[in-house]
Amino acid sequence: MDDLVVVGAGPYGLSIAAHAAGAGLGVRVLGRPMASWRDHMPEGMYLKSEPWSSNLSAPGGRYTLAEYCAGRGIPAEHGTPLPIGTFSAYGLWFARHAAPPVEEATVMEVTPQGEGFRIRTAEGPPLLARTVALAVGVMPFVRYPDALRELPAAHYSHSSGHGDLARFAGREVAVLGAGQAALETAALLAENGARPCLVARRARLNWNTVPQPLRRPPLRALRAPHSGLGTGWRSWAWSELPWAVRRLPAPTRERIAATALGPAGAWWLRERFERRVPVLLGHRLHRAAAAGERTRLGLTNAAGESVVLDTAHVIAATGFAPDLARLELLDAGLRASLATVGRSGTPELSPGFESSWPGLFFAGLLTAPSFGPSMRFVHGAGFTAGRLVSGVRERLGAGGPRAGSRGAFRADRAPAAGHRA
Repeated sequence: MDDLVVVGAGPYGLSIAAHAAGAGLGVRVLGRPMASWRDHMPEGMYLKSEPWSSNLSAPGGRYTLAEYCAGRGIPAEHGTPLPIGTFSAYGLWFARHAAPPVEEATVMEVTPQGEGFRIRTAEGPPLLARTVALAVGVMPFVRYPDALRELPAAHYSHSSGHGDLARFAGREVAVLGAGQAALETAALLAENGARPCLVARRARLNWNTVPQPLRRPPLRALRAPHSGLGTGWRSWAWSELPWAVRRLPAPTRERIAATALGPAGAWWLRERFERRVPVLLGHRLHRAAAAGERTRLGLTNAAGESVVLDTAHVIAATGFAPDLARLELLDAGLRASLATVGRSGTPELSPGFESSWPGLFFAGLLTAPSFGPSMRFVHGAGFTAGRLVSGVRERLGAGGPRAGSRGAFRADRAPAAGHRA
Protein backbone atom coordinates (compact mmCIF):
# COMPACT_ATOMS: atom_id res chain seq x y z
CA MET A 1 0.00 0.00 0.00
CA ASP A 2 1.40 3.39 -1.01
CA ASP A 3 1.61 6.36 1.33
CA LEU A 4 0.17 8.69 -1.32
CA VAL A 5 -1.34 8.36 -4.77
CA VAL A 6 -1.56 11.61 -6.74
CA VAL A 7 -4.30 11.63 -9.38
CA GLY A 8 -3.31 14.09 -12.08
CA ALA A 9 0.05 15.00 -13.61
CA GLY A 10 -0.29 18.67 -14.41
CA PRO A 11 1.57 21.47 -12.59
CA TYR A 12 -0.17 20.77 -9.27
CA GLY A 13 0.09 16.98 -9.40
CA LEU A 14 3.76 17.01 -10.42
CA SER A 15 4.63 19.60 -7.76
CA ILE A 16 2.89 17.61 -5.03
CA ALA A 17 4.67 14.44 -6.15
CA ALA A 18 8.05 16.20 -6.10
CA HIS A 19 7.53 17.43 -2.54
CA ALA A 20 6.16 14.05 -1.39
CA ALA A 21 9.18 12.26 -2.79
CA GLY A 22 11.47 14.82 -1.20
CA ALA A 23 9.78 14.11 2.14
CA GLY A 24 10.54 10.42 1.80
CA LEU A 25 6.98 9.28 1.19
CA GLY A 26 6.09 6.36 -1.04
CA VAL A 27 4.22 8.16 -3.81
CA ARG A 28 2.76 7.25 -7.20
CA VAL A 29 1.53 9.70 -9.84
CA LEU A 30 -1.25 8.71 -12.23
CA GLY A 31 -2.16 10.63 -15.37
CA ARG A 32 -0.84 12.03 -18.63
CA PRO A 33 1.89 14.59 -17.89
CA MET A 34 0.79 18.16 -18.68
CA ALA A 35 -2.29 16.82 -20.47
CA SER A 36 -4.36 20.03 -20.42
CA TRP A 37 -1.48 22.06 -21.78
CA ARG A 38 -0.49 19.52 -24.43
CA ASP A 39 -3.91 18.38 -25.59
CA HIS A 40 -6.37 21.19 -24.92
CA MET A 41 -4.72 24.42 -26.04
CA PRO A 42 -4.41 25.44 -29.70
CA GLU A 43 -1.04 25.76 -31.33
CA GLY A 44 0.10 29.38 -31.22
CA MET A 45 -1.17 30.20 -27.73
CA TYR A 46 1.05 31.95 -25.22
CA LEU A 47 1.35 31.81 -21.46
CA LYS A 48 -0.46 34.79 -19.96
CA SER A 49 1.45 34.84 -16.67
CA GLU A 50 5.03 36.05 -16.40
CA PRO A 51 7.71 33.34 -16.74
CA TRP A 52 9.08 34.03 -13.25
CA SER A 53 5.64 33.34 -11.74
CA SER A 54 4.99 30.14 -13.70
CA ASN A 55 7.27 27.66 -11.97
CA LEU A 56 6.30 24.19 -10.90
CA SER A 57 7.38 23.57 -7.32
CA ALA A 58 10.16 21.27 -6.13
CA PRO A 59 11.95 21.16 -2.75
CA GLY A 60 14.66 23.77 -2.52
CA GLY A 61 13.19 25.80 -5.39
CA ARG A 62 14.92 23.63 -8.00
CA TYR A 63 13.85 22.90 -11.58
CA THR A 64 12.46 26.32 -12.42
CA LEU A 65 11.19 27.50 -15.77
CA ALA A 66 14.15 29.88 -15.98
CA GLU A 67 16.57 26.97 -15.46
CA TYR A 68 14.86 24.96 -18.21
CA CYS A 69 14.88 27.86 -20.66
CA ALA A 70 18.47 28.91 -19.90
CA GLY A 71 19.72 25.43 -20.69
CA ARG A 72 18.14 25.66 -24.15
CA GLY A 73 18.84 29.26 -25.04
CA ILE A 74 15.15 30.19 -24.83
CA PRO A 75 14.35 33.74 -23.62
CA ALA A 76 12.24 33.71 -20.44
CA GLU A 77 12.02 37.40 -19.69
CA HIS A 78 9.65 39.62 -17.76
CA GLY A 79 7.25 41.31 -20.16
CA THR A 80 7.85 38.79 -22.97
CA PRO A 81 5.10 36.19 -23.54
CA LEU A 82 6.22 32.57 -23.57
CA PRO A 83 4.70 30.01 -25.98
CA ILE A 84 2.46 27.40 -24.40
CA GLY A 85 4.52 24.74 -26.18
CA THR A 86 7.62 25.86 -24.29
CA PHE A 87 5.77 25.72 -20.98
CA SER A 88 4.45 22.24 -21.77
CA ALA A 89 7.97 21.05 -22.59
CA TYR A 90 9.18 22.54 -19.31
CA GLY A 91 6.52 20.55 -17.44
CA LEU A 92 7.66 17.32 -19.10
CA TRP A 93 11.28 18.12 -18.20
CA PHE A 94 10.22 18.75 -14.59
CA ALA A 95 8.38 15.41 -14.59
CA ARG A 96 11.52 13.61 -15.76
CA HIS A 97 13.85 15.15 -13.19
CA ALA A 98 11.91 16.34 -10.13
CA ALA A 99 9.12 13.81 -9.62
CA PRO A 100 8.65 10.04 -9.52
CA PRO A 101 7.97 8.41 -12.90
CA VAL A 102 4.44 9.23 -14.02
CA GLU A 103 2.21 6.24 -14.73
CA GLU A 104 -0.02 7.11 -17.68
CA ALA A 105 -3.11 5.49 -16.25
CA THR A 106 -6.72 6.67 -16.54
CA VAL A 107 -8.29 6.72 -13.09
CA MET A 108 -11.85 5.45 -13.20
CA GLU A 109 -12.79 5.46 -9.52
CA VAL A 110 -11.46 6.39 -6.10
CA THR A 111 -13.28 4.53 -3.33
CA PRO A 112 -12.74 4.31 0.44
CA GLN A 113 -11.36 0.97 1.57
CA GLY A 114 -10.48 0.30 5.20
CA GLU A 115 -8.37 3.17 6.49
CA GLY A 116 -7.29 4.11 2.98
CA PHE A 117 -8.47 4.14 -0.61
CA ARG A 118 -8.85 1.86 -3.59
CA ILE A 119 -7.96 3.44 -6.94
CA ARG A 120 -9.33 1.65 -10.00
CA THR A 121 -7.73 2.42 -13.36
CA ALA A 122 -8.58 1.49 -16.94
CA GLU A 123 -5.18 -0.07 -17.52
CA GLY A 124 -4.48 -2.51 -14.71
CA PRO A 125 -5.29 -3.91 -11.27
CA PRO A 126 -6.53 -1.56 -8.54
CA LEU A 127 -4.06 0.34 -6.37
CA LEU A 128 -4.28 0.81 -2.62
CA ALA A 129 -3.19 4.00 -0.89
CA ARG A 130 -3.26 5.41 2.61
CA THR A 131 -3.91 8.90 1.25
CA VAL A 132 -5.00 10.35 -2.10
CA ALA A 133 -4.44 13.81 -3.58
CA LEU A 134 -6.82 14.75 -6.38
CA ALA A 135 -5.10 17.22 -8.70
CA VAL A 136 -7.41 16.65 -11.66
CA GLY A 137 -7.04 20.03 -13.33
CA VAL A 138 -9.91 21.85 -15.05
CA MET A 139 -11.20 19.48 -17.69
CA PRO A 140 -13.85 17.74 -15.52
CA PHE A 141 -15.40 21.17 -14.96
CA VAL A 142 -15.87 22.53 -18.50
CA ARG A 143 -18.74 25.03 -18.54
CA TYR A 144 -21.19 25.65 -21.40
CA PRO A 145 -24.08 28.11 -21.62
CA ASP A 146 -27.32 26.19 -21.09
CA ALA A 147 -28.72 27.32 -24.45
CA LEU A 148 -26.00 25.43 -26.36
CA ARG A 149 -26.95 22.08 -24.86
CA GLU A 150 -29.99 21.96 -27.14
CA LEU A 151 -27.73 21.85 -30.21
CA PRO A 152 -26.36 18.74 -31.92
CA ALA A 153 -22.85 18.04 -30.65
CA ALA A 154 -21.17 18.92 -33.97
CA HIS A 155 -22.50 22.48 -33.84
CA TYR A 156 -20.60 23.65 -30.78
CA SER A 157 -17.47 23.00 -28.74
CA HIS A 158 -15.48 24.39 -25.83
CA SER A 159 -12.32 26.42 -26.29
CA SER A 160 -10.44 23.70 -24.39
CA GLY A 161 -11.47 21.14 -27.01
CA HIS A 162 -9.09 22.30 -29.74
CA GLY A 163 -5.42 21.63 -30.31
CA ASP A 164 -5.54 23.05 -33.85
CA LEU A 165 -7.88 25.78 -35.10
CA ALA A 166 -6.83 25.52 -38.75
CA ARG A 167 -9.81 23.25 -39.49
CA PHE A 168 -12.10 26.28 -39.21
CA ALA A 169 -10.40 28.11 -42.12
CA GLY A 170 -12.99 29.79 -44.33
CA ARG A 171 -15.85 29.26 -41.84
CA GLU A 172 -17.74 31.65 -39.58
CA VAL A 173 -17.24 30.93 -35.90
CA ALA A 174 -19.00 32.63 -33.00
CA VAL A 175 -16.78 32.74 -29.91
CA LEU A 176 -18.62 33.25 -26.62
CA GLY A 177 -16.80 34.92 -23.74
CA ALA A 178 -14.69 37.92 -22.74
CA GLY A 179 -11.63 36.44 -21.05
CA GLN A 180 -8.19 35.53 -22.33
CA ALA A 181 -9.32 32.17 -23.71
CA ALA A 182 -12.08 33.80 -25.76
CA LEU A 183 -9.96 36.67 -27.02
CA GLU A 184 -6.95 34.56 -27.94
CA THR A 185 -9.08 31.83 -29.52
CA ALA A 186 -10.82 34.43 -31.68
CA ALA A 187 -7.50 36.01 -32.70
CA LEU A 188 -6.01 32.62 -33.59
CA LEU A 189 -9.11 31.71 -35.59
CA ALA A 190 -8.69 34.88 -37.66
CA GLU A 191 -4.99 34.19 -38.14
CA ASN A 192 -5.84 30.67 -39.32
CA GLY A 193 -8.20 31.95 -42.01
CA ALA A 194 -11.52 31.63 -40.17
CA ARG A 195 -14.10 34.42 -39.81
CA PRO A 196 -14.68 34.76 -36.07
CA CYS A 197 -17.08 37.03 -34.23
CA LEU A 198 -16.81 37.53 -30.47
CA VAL A 199 -20.06 37.60 -28.49
CA ALA A 200 -19.93 38.79 -24.89
CA ARG A 201 -22.39 39.87 -22.21
CA ARG A 202 -19.99 42.55 -21.04
CA ALA A 203 -20.43 46.07 -22.39
CA ARG A 204 -16.67 46.48 -22.80
CA LEU A 205 -13.59 44.31 -22.94
CA ASN A 206 -10.93 44.57 -20.26
CA TRP A 207 -7.25 44.48 -21.18
CA ASN A 208 -4.29 44.11 -18.87
CA THR A 209 -1.74 46.91 -19.04
CA VAL A 210 1.89 46.48 -20.07
CA PRO A 211 3.71 45.18 -16.97
CA GLN A 212 5.90 47.58 -15.08
CA PRO A 213 9.62 46.78 -14.93
CA LEU A 214 10.73 44.45 -12.16
CA ARG A 215 13.26 47.02 -11.00
CA ARG A 216 11.55 50.33 -10.16
CA PRO A 217 12.05 53.20 -7.75
CA PRO A 218 11.06 52.11 -4.20
CA LEU A 219 8.01 54.39 -4.03
CA ARG A 220 6.57 53.04 -7.29
CA ALA A 221 7.19 49.48 -6.14
CA LEU A 222 5.47 50.20 -2.83
CA ARG A 223 2.41 51.69 -4.52
CA ALA A 224 1.98 48.77 -6.93
CA PRO A 225 3.96 45.68 -5.88
CA HIS A 226 4.57 42.84 -8.30
CA SER A 227 3.13 39.44 -7.50
CA GLY A 228 2.61 36.10 -9.16
CA LEU A 229 -0.90 37.16 -10.15
CA GLY A 230 -0.19 40.67 -11.38
CA THR A 231 0.66 44.15 -10.15
CA GLY A 232 -1.05 45.90 -7.24
CA TRP A 233 -1.85 45.23 -3.60
CA ARG A 234 -5.03 43.28 -4.27
CA SER A 235 -3.28 40.89 -6.64
CA TRP A 236 -0.41 40.64 -4.17
CA ALA A 237 -2.81 39.59 -1.40
CA TRP A 238 -4.40 36.84 -3.52
CA SER A 239 -0.93 35.68 -4.57
CA GLU A 240 0.90 35.75 -1.26
CA LEU A 241 -1.80 35.22 1.40
CA PRO A 242 -3.91 32.17 0.46
CA TRP A 243 -3.67 31.05 4.09
CA ALA A 244 -5.37 34.28 5.15
CA VAL A 245 -8.13 33.88 2.55
CA ARG A 246 -8.96 30.50 4.08
CA ARG A 247 -9.70 32.18 7.43
CA LEU A 248 -12.42 34.38 5.96
CA PRO A 249 -16.13 33.50 6.26
CA ALA A 250 -17.34 31.04 3.62
CA PRO A 251 -19.61 33.55 1.78
CA THR A 252 -16.69 35.96 1.48
CA ARG A 253 -14.41 33.24 0.12
CA GLU A 254 -17.08 32.19 -2.39
CA ARG A 255 -17.42 35.77 -3.61
CA ILE A 256 -13.66 36.23 -3.91
CA ALA A 257 -13.28 32.98 -5.87
CA ALA A 258 -16.09 33.99 -8.22
CA THR A 259 -15.15 37.62 -8.83
CA ALA A 260 -11.46 38.29 -8.16
CA LEU A 261 -9.18 38.66 -11.17
CA GLY A 262 -12.08 38.71 -13.59
CA PRO A 263 -11.98 38.30 -17.39
CA ALA A 264 -9.29 40.32 -19.15
CA GLY A 265 -7.05 39.98 -22.16
CA ALA A 266 -3.27 40.09 -22.14
CA TRP A 267 -1.74 43.37 -23.25
CA TRP A 268 0.27 41.68 -26.01
CA LEU A 269 -2.90 40.27 -27.60
CA ARG A 270 -4.88 43.48 -27.96
CA GLU A 271 -3.57 44.69 -31.31
CA ARG A 272 -3.85 41.23 -32.88
CA PHE A 273 -7.45 40.95 -31.71
CA GLU A 274 -8.82 44.42 -32.42
CA ARG A 275 -7.63 44.64 -35.99
CA ARG A 276 -9.15 41.30 -37.07
CA VAL A 277 -12.10 40.29 -34.87
CA PRO A 278 -15.55 41.94 -34.96
CA VAL A 279 -17.41 41.98 -31.64
CA LEU A 280 -20.97 41.97 -30.34
CA LEU A 281 -20.67 43.37 -26.82
CA GLY A 282 -23.54 43.66 -24.37
CA HIS A 283 -25.30 40.70 -26.01
CA ARG A 284 -26.75 37.79 -24.02
CA LEU A 285 -27.36 34.36 -25.50
CA HIS A 286 -30.88 33.11 -24.81
CA ARG A 287 -31.47 30.55 -27.54
CA ALA A 288 -29.57 28.37 -30.02
CA ALA A 289 -31.02 26.30 -32.85
CA ALA A 290 -29.61 24.16 -35.63
CA ALA A 291 -30.60 25.08 -39.19
CA GLY A 292 -29.18 22.29 -41.30
CA GLU A 293 -25.43 22.47 -40.87
CA ARG A 294 -25.65 26.08 -39.66
CA THR A 295 -26.37 27.42 -36.17
CA ARG A 296 -28.60 30.35 -35.30
CA LEU A 297 -27.97 32.13 -32.02
CA GLY A 298 -30.75 34.17 -30.49
CA LEU A 299 -29.19 37.14 -28.69
CA THR A 300 -30.57 40.06 -26.71
CA ASN A 301 -28.68 43.35 -26.75
CA ALA A 302 -28.41 45.97 -24.02
CA ALA A 303 -31.52 47.73 -25.31
CA GLY A 304 -33.56 44.54 -25.01
CA GLU A 305 -33.74 44.03 -28.77
CA SER A 306 -33.48 40.58 -30.32
CA VAL A 307 -30.56 39.82 -32.61
CA VAL A 308 -30.02 36.63 -34.63
CA LEU A 309 -26.48 35.56 -35.44
CA ASP A 310 -26.08 32.91 -38.12
CA THR A 311 -22.80 30.98 -37.95
CA ALA A 312 -21.15 27.73 -38.95
CA HIS A 313 -19.89 26.81 -35.48
CA VAL A 314 -19.93 28.06 -31.89
CA ILE A 315 -16.95 27.92 -29.53
CA ALA A 316 -17.79 28.52 -25.88
CA ALA A 317 -14.80 30.09 -24.13
CA THR A 318 -16.87 30.26 -20.97
CA GLY A 319 -14.46 28.80 -18.48
CA PHE A 320 -14.88 26.10 -15.88
CA ALA A 321 -17.30 25.53 -13.01
CA PRO A 322 -15.64 23.62 -10.14
CA ASP A 323 -18.17 21.35 -8.47
CA LEU A 324 -17.72 18.05 -6.65
CA ALA A 325 -20.88 16.75 -8.30
CA ARG A 326 -18.99 16.73 -11.61
CA LEU A 327 -16.03 14.78 -10.25
CA GLU A 328 -17.37 11.42 -11.34
CA LEU A 329 -14.20 9.45 -10.60
CA LEU A 330 -14.78 10.02 -6.87
CA ASP A 331 -17.11 7.51 -5.18
CA ALA A 332 -20.61 9.01 -5.09
CA GLY A 333 -21.19 8.25 -1.42
CA LEU A 334 -17.87 9.81 -0.47
CA ARG A 335 -18.62 12.88 -2.60
CA ALA A 336 -21.99 13.37 -0.96
CA SER A 337 -20.49 13.17 2.52
CA LEU A 338 -17.87 15.90 2.06
CA ALA A 339 -18.23 19.23 3.84
CA THR A 340 -18.37 22.05 1.31
CA VAL A 341 -17.65 25.78 1.22
CA GLY A 342 -21.05 27.42 1.57
CA ARG A 343 -23.10 26.78 -1.53
CA SER A 344 -20.13 26.43 -3.86
CA GLY A 345 -20.12 22.65 -4.20
CA THR A 346 -16.36 22.63 -3.55
CA PRO A 347 -14.66 20.90 -0.61
CA GLU A 348 -13.98 22.67 2.66
CA LEU A 349 -10.30 22.08 3.37
CA SER A 350 -7.87 22.14 6.26
CA PRO A 351 -4.72 24.29 6.18
CA GLY A 352 -3.04 21.19 4.72
CA PHE A 353 -5.62 20.82 1.90
CA GLU A 354 -7.30 17.81 3.54
CA SER A 355 -11.04 17.40 3.08
CA SER A 356 -13.49 16.35 5.78
CA TRP A 357 -12.84 12.73 4.73
CA PRO A 358 -9.57 11.73 6.45
CA GLY A 359 -6.77 11.13 3.98
CA LEU A 360 -8.49 12.70 0.96
CA PHE A 361 -6.72 15.84 -0.29
CA PHE A 362 -7.51 18.26 -3.11
CA ALA A 363 -5.42 20.64 -5.22
CA GLY A 364 -6.06 23.13 -8.00
CA LEU A 365 -9.30 24.69 -9.17
CA LEU A 366 -11.56 22.95 -6.64
CA THR A 367 -9.62 24.62 -3.83
CA ALA A 368 -10.14 28.23 -4.99
CA PRO A 369 -13.18 28.82 -2.71
CA SER A 370 -11.01 27.68 0.21
CA PHE A 371 -7.71 29.43 -0.56
CA GLY A 372 -8.55 32.08 -3.14
CA PRO A 373 -7.97 32.84 -6.83
CA SER A 374 -4.29 31.88 -6.92
CA MET A 375 -5.47 28.26 -7.00
CA ARG A 376 -6.72 28.91 -10.55
CA PHE A 377 -3.17 29.57 -11.77
CA VAL A 378 0.13 27.68 -12.01
CA HIS A 379 1.52 30.07 -9.40
CA GLY A 380 -0.70 28.47 -6.76
CA ALA A 381 1.15 25.16 -7.06
CA GLY A 382 4.03 26.56 -5.03
CA PHE A 383 1.77 27.35 -2.07
CA THR A 384 -0.13 24.10 -2.38
CA ALA A 385 2.54 21.42 -2.75
CA GLY A 386 4.52 21.80 0.46
CA ARG A 387 1.47 22.40 2.64
CA LEU A 388 -0.44 19.48 1.18
CA VAL A 389 2.48 17.12 1.72
CA SER A 390 2.79 18.35 5.29
CA GLY A 391 -0.89 17.53 5.70
CA VAL A 392 -0.31 14.05 4.30
CA ARG A 393 2.57 13.47 6.72
CA GLU A 394 0.43 14.62 9.61
CA ARG A 395 -2.35 12.25 8.56
CA LEU A 396 0.09 9.35 8.25
CA GLY A 397 1.75 10.22 11.51
CA ALA A 398 5.22 9.58 10.14
CA GLY A 399 7.89 11.39 8.20
CA GLY A 400 8.94 8.60 5.87
CA PRO A 401 7.66 5.62 3.89
CA ARG A 402 5.63 3.03 5.75
CA ALA A 403 6.41 -0.67 5.58
CA GLY A 404 5.03 -2.00 2.32
CA SER A 405 5.14 1.33 0.48
CA ARG A 406 7.24 1.93 -2.61
CA GLY A 407 10.67 3.35 -2.01
CA ALA A 408 11.09 7.10 -2.13
CA PHE A 409 12.18 8.70 -5.42
CA ARG A 410 15.38 10.70 -5.42
CA ALA A 411 15.08 13.86 -7.48
CA ASP A 412 18.85 14.04 -8.03
CA ARG A 413 19.09 10.65 -9.72
CA ALA A 414 18.78 9.88 -13.43
CA PRO A 415 15.22 9.33 -14.70
CA ALA A 416 14.03 5.79 -14.22
CA ALA A 417 14.08 3.46 -17.20
CA GLY A 418 10.76 3.33 -18.97
CA HIS A 419 9.65 6.70 -17.67
CA ARG A 420 7.04 8.19 -19.99
CA ALA A 421 6.74 11.94 -20.35
